[in-house]
Amino acid sequence: MESKTNKGSEIFKIFGDWKRQADKLKDKFPQLTDAGLKFESGREDDLIKRVETRLHKKREEVINIIKKYNLQHYNWLVFVGNLVIKKC
Repeated sequence: MESKTNKGSEIFKIFGDWKRQADKLKDKFPQLTDAGLKFESGREDDLIKRVETRLHKKREEVINIIKKYNLQHYNWLVFVGNLVIKKC
């Protein structure tokens, strides 16, 4: 479940329970909807674009927001540049 756009953009990957993460995002950002946060494997860029539009933020900002919620619930993940490392 990862996505990479052109121009050297960061790889984006969703981990864990997306429904729980989406619910937390909707709590923080009421303008997000179930439809806007619908996740389909292999279509991460579409998800990012929908959230960008709703929040009026750039791709990198949206990825950082999602990572923040991902890390809050899955603290065994470490993001290092374009790599995601699972702690042992």
